[in-house]
Amino acid sequence: MKSHHMAKGTALQGGKHRHWYLWVSIPTVILLLGLNATWDRCWTIGPSASRWTEGPEREIRHVLPRNEQEDGWKGLDSCSGILEGHRFDCYPERDRVVTRELCEQRACCFIQVPPNLAGVPWCFYPPNFPSYTLRNQTPTELGEAGELLRWNKTYYPRDVFKLQLNVMFEADNRLHIQINDSLNPRYEVPIDVPKATRKAKNPLYTVEYSEDPFGIIVKRTSTGTVLLNTTVAPLFFADQFLQMSTSLPSVYIYGLGEHRASFLQSVQWNTLTFWARDSVPREFVNLYGVHPFYLSLEPDGMSHGVFLLNSNAMDVVLQPAPALTWRTIGGILDFYVFMGPDPSSVIQQYLEVIGLPAMVPAWGLGFHLCRWGYGSSNATWEMVKQMRKAGIPQDPAISSVQPPGSYWPYDEGLKQGVFINNVSGSPLIGKVWPGLTAFPDFTNPNTDQWWFQNLLQLHKAVPFDGLWIDMNEPSSFVDGSETGCPSNELENPPFIPGVLGGTLRSQTICASAKQSASTHYNVHSLYGLMEAKASASALVKIRKKRPFVISRSTFPSQGRYSGHWLGDNESKWKDMYFSIAGILNFNMFGIPLVGADICGFRGSTTEELCIRWMQLGAFYPFSRNHNTENEKAQDPIAFSESAQEAMKRALFIRYSLLPYLYTLFHHSHVFGETVARAILFEFPEDRNTYSIDKQFLLGSYLLVSPVLEAGAVTVMAYFPRGVWYDFYTGSALRSTGEYVKLSAPLDTINLHLREGAIVPTQEPATTIWVSSGNPLHLLVALSQNASAKGCLFWDDGESLDTYERNAYTYIEFAVEKNQLISKVVHVNIEATYIKVNTLSVYGVTFRPSKVIVNQRPASFSYSSNQVRPECQNFTINHSFTSLLIFLKVCCLCICVTSTSIVPFLDVLSSTNIDLSPLLHVFRQPHFSCRHPFLWDLFISVTLYPSITLQQSAHFQP
Repeated sequence: MKSHHMAKGTALQGGKHRHWYLWVSIPTVILLLGLNATWDRCWTIGPSASRWTEGPEREIRHVLPRNEQEDGWKGLDSCSGILEGHRFDCYPERDRVVTRELCEQRACCFIQVPPNLAGVPWCFYPPNFPSYTLRNQTPTELGEAGELLRWNKTYYPRDVFKLQLNVMFEADNRLHIQINDSLNPRYEVPIDVPKATRKAKNPLYTVEYSEDPFGIIVKRTSTGTVLLNTTVAPLFFADQFLQMSTSLPSVYIYGLGEHRASFLQSVQWNTLTFWARDSVPREFVNLYGVHPFYLSLEPDGMSHGVFLLNSNAMDVVLQPAPALTWRTIGGILDFYVFMGPDPSSVIQQYLEVIGLPAMVPAWGLGFHLCRWGYGSSNATWEMVKQMRKAGIPQDPAISSVQPPGSYWPYDEGLKQGVFINNVSGSPLIGKVWPGLTAFPDFTNPNTDQWWFQNLLQLHKAVPFDGLWIDMNEPSSFVDGSETGCPSNELENPPFIPGVLGGTLRSQTICASAKQSASTHYNVHSLYGLMEAKASASALVKIRKKRPFVISRSTFPSQGRYSGHWLGDNESKWKDMYFSIAGILNFNMFGIPLVGADICGFRGSTTEELCIRWMQLGAFYPFSRNHNTENEKAQDPIAFSESAQEAMKRALFIRYSLLPYLYTLFHHSHVFGETVARAILFEFPEDRNTYSIDKQFLLGSYLLVSPVLEAGAVTVMAYFPRGVWYDFYTGSALRSTGEYVKLSAPLDTINLHLREGAIVPTQEPATTIWVSSGNPLHLLVALSQNASAKGCLFWDDGESLDTYERNAYTYIEFAVEKNQLISKVVHVNIEATYIKVNTLSVYGVTFRPSKVIVNQRPASFSYSSNQVRPECQNFTINHSFTSLLIFLKVCCLCICVTSTSIVPFLDVLSSTNIDLSPLLHVFRQPHFSCRHPFLWDLFISVTLYPSITLQQSAHFQP
């Protein structure tokens, strides 16, 4: 029995969440910042003595092992007919070798495969494996609901036999699917999500259902592409084992962090584990953060995203069908589907659910220099002085040395009861850098105030500007606690995902630890999020300014409160390469303020590696050089003068790009746009971009192509179709969508501006504060049709909610129909302090004869393909007066005949050319194409508000 029910609808309200305010943190190092296929419809089951008394009046049965089934099951043919890539694992436990006996006890197929098919499960579900049945479908205000009933027990304990299905059409571009226990409350992730109030009217998706066995199919309405199809494998929902699988429309899938991997995830039997963990970044292990969200590209280039809102330990398995399996050990199944249809739209829709990133203070975009073990504040200040002396840009100076502990925080914490307790009700004691350690419980309402009080006292002694919160997975140097952990179902669940160390307590605290809102088993991976939220709140109270927090552990919605660095990397070339994928992923996760430790944290760098990494790191959204103790120094001044100059050059470019970078962060804060983005985000129609992770874009316009290999003085860079301008020279590269070999001397990182860009830059200085007062320089990169656009957001750089309070300036620039127009969208007093001194226009192929500014001649410079007039300190808070650039274009030959004159004039008239001189010539009685003539033709082209180009052209037949 199978029925497909088509459902359409719209709404804007989220699922039913208990909005617990969970707060969890850890002993924190506070660092001072100086500033497919469906199944058969029957199966063999046997009766059980037990009955389910609270559900339907029907026996609950056990699934019999294969060799005991009553129907003479012809399993071999049925099993062998399933292609390897479509086999869904029936025995995912990693602590034993699966045998035929073990597999068939689960009524699953067993086929041992040869070594060359590594990853293919030997034990997998047959086509008729029992699952849930959909009953009692009813319409709701937001979509549809139904009951999911299971009639047989699985091989995991405490099956939930009756589930509630809610399918909510929350918005035209967002579908919300929730599966929960119908009878008993379960833990749900306590983050705020939007609550829809009405059903979507014109959804971009359709939903179909398979009733028995249950499955849900989501399709894109416009194309019919199947985005989700959960009929490919059975649904499990036991107390501590929840599993759902789906087909994927293509092998192009991104996200699912935090893991160290290429940007494009492999679907070759790739298991990704989610459970926040303190670990040296390496492949195939769970790392610091948990982000169960993916972006998927469809065969036609459209995109969608899927988010599972669940914080329990989980595995996500990718297989070559292609297909994906979610496998978690708690909570509920709470899915969001985002329809895009382009990658950027998917991310924006995702952030509408988890929250938009906070606006970063301007100083936080400077270059940060940090080392574990400067030893003292005097040593830190000495490093700052040496950096200033060398003229190298730097903003915060950070020393990660902890002074001997003060006991007031612990004593007061005991009084207020703010610490996480063990099962006995006493504070759980672990061990971190200071020694024996208690762990604050931010699910306790008292803890936020206690945290604030501690930070306030510290700020009175050392007036810091930001917080770096580390070790907050949480990490502990003893597994569980000093006294171990109890042996119970939370510490030893029936299934343990592939966590590093093999147990949930490995290098963290006991899963059974008690917190105010739930057990640590449920909220472990929220640790960094909750601490970051409390830290940002405390900073606002203390400084009354925009908070700056950098956190190692992260969870969805964390971008509202903090940035992130990619952890304790090594001084190796491959670590530098992997950093790009990490930065691209976290921009998708809504944490745009992200970077890796430049030059590497562990081990000693080389001069060449550090130069190349400083060049790359200068374009990380969060740029910080960080080194461990007892290793070779890697501060810029520790290297040769030539190395310092190369590093300085890259950093000055970063500082010059502050207006552009700051505007990108504003767009992220307000619209949910990415700051650093994969090339495919801008060119989703270009399949060549789908796996590129050795280059990236800052915003839409700046292409960064670093050197990532030792000894290389060239780099192969991909340029999507169009014109790309060399950032340094303005020379044009016209690409059809191809790789180009670029020269890359040791002192240079390749940067290119995309055609059609207007990028505001600024004269750089050695700090963001000084740079922000310097004059602007506008870079205009004309497209092939002589158009361009850009914008500028500007405020005081540190005040709270400037956009929300209208305390900002916003200007839009556009070159269109031969005019560059500047539109002051909003203005405030800060704009009066900013001047525009110069303008560079790339794509101008002729040298101007003169430049007029405000009806007066003005100086300018010209080099191949670009002109640079002086703008004479125009302020950005109002329109400029006229600036005229006269270009002399010689030796243009045409032959006009009676049959060609009309279309020729039509073309000219479309360019706003004054045709009177030309018509005058055409009216001459002796006009002929054989007769030479010469006249001046003035073409007026406006390239900036009141900045006009006039070409003096000579036509000769």
